[in-house]
Amino acid sequence: MLEVLKKRFEDNPQRHPGIRWQTVEERLSAEALEVLKRMEETGGEPDVTGIEENTGRVVFCDCSKETPAKRRSVCYDEQALRNRKKNPPADSAMRQAEQMGCLLITEDLYRKLQETGEYDLKTSSWIATPETIRNLGGALFAERRYGTVFIFHNGADSYYGVRGWRGVLFI
Repeated sequence: MLEVLKKRFEDNPQRHPGIRWQTVEERLSAEALEVLKRMEETGGEPDVTGIEENTGRVVFCDCSKETPAKRRSVCYDEQALRNRKKNPPADSAMRQAEQMGCLLITEDLYRKLQETGEYDLKTSSWIATPETIRNLGGALFAERRYGTVFIFHNGADSYYGVRGWRGVLFI
């Protein structure tokens, strides 16, 4: 996994300008590598997208061109899964992320990722949703169309074959 990450890091410098691989490698623990391996195995292609200024944590995001293939057709969270009476999906984005050991990407990180390339041109990704929206039954998702990043809302219990989720791991 370390070699896969290093090669992806070296092949995509636009995602992490000014960051050295040595800085990243020093932060990688066995636990973090296991989470990144699970992200990789489900199609996420995780890569470094920055270092948090206030904490110094390295940020890994799913950088697959489209939302990870093995994480699609899921509703937003467990509550939405329980509330869906007809044709429920097999799983939820939040549960998958928790089982994987990462978090759903935030709107801010999603927009920053889109500055490094073009992602979700044919798919969409659930993103972390504020409680105020979630408490009203909604959830946020994002995609890129017409050269623009769009943030939308949908019922949290909805799911589509082209909607999945992108993860983030802070180490």
